[in-house]
Amino acid sequence: MNIHILEMPLDFGGNRHGSDMGPSAIRLAGLKDKLTALGHETKKHFSPIELHPQEYEEQGDPEAKYLKPIVLACNQLAIQVETAYKTDAFPLVLGGDHSISLGTLAGISSACKEDEKELGVLYVDAHGDFNTTETSPSGNIHGMCMGASCGFGIPELVNLYDNGRKVNPKNVCYIGLRDIDEGEKLLMKEAGVTAFTMSDIDRQGFSNILKKILVFFKTHVDVVHISFDMDVIDPMFAPGVGIPLPGGLNYREALLLMEEMSSLRMVKSAEFVEVNPVLDVRNQTAAMAVELIGRLLGHKIY
Repeated sequence: MNIHILEMPLDFGGNRHGSDMGPSAIRLAGLKDKLTALGHETKKHFSPIELHPQEYEEQGDPEAKYLKPIVLACNQLAIQVETAYKTDAFPLVLGGDHSISLGTLAGISSACKEDEKELGVLYVDAHGDFNTTETSPSGNIHGMCMGASCGFGIPELVNLYDNGRKVNPKNVCYIGLRDIDEGEKLLMKEAGVTAFTMSDIDRQGFSNILKKILVFFKTHVDVVHISFDMDVIDPMFAPGVGIPLPGGLNYREALLLMEEMSSLRMVKSAEFVEVNPVLDVRNQTAAMAVELIGRLLGHKIY
């Protein structure tokens, strides 16, 4: 498989700095060697954005902080994601905070619309990221990216790169949720997303949830994009994230999830975000991201 690795050193979307160093941490953790060992070729490997560091940019509207540079960066990313998809390459995006998914989804959505294919998204995250400026308690755009991609929120985000929503919310499936704001919870239910929380996993068992996820995508969509926020994993295993929360997926569950999604043979793009080396321990979170990418792209134990 030809893979285009797109590094997005962007941490404008949240309060904590450091996730802009996530792409380089993942690279240093051995990503190229992992992909090469699996027989893949990294045809391109670069950062599509040209921005000043956050400290030299204006915050702007406190209800949508750093809106202008985030929109600029995500438009640049969308172009590269769409280009990669159209050349039969696999766009692999490395974050950066989760606001970059605005660009990834815009690019893959545009390509799928041209091919008349239905796009689905597996959103692996402790958070819903379904806020709008009206519901967000912080004004941080990394908490609005999925909502905007589904057509909810301010025009600058909803219409990024291409007018209108990028994915039908009924084709969105969450796993690992454990921290959702009250306003976004209501909006997620109104939109009709499918959501499996950590409580659902505890009640039903992880293997049963996995089966439901596979059936969901087989019956709803033609193409799947995976948006993986490393904070979905319990901080015992992945301490280097922007918002560490106890009670997340364990190491084995996260790896198995990627193996099962690989078996679908429908995943055509992915992003791994919120690795924060400033908060990490011996780069273990970045190393885990490399293992997850490996499992998604074909690595098996036996």
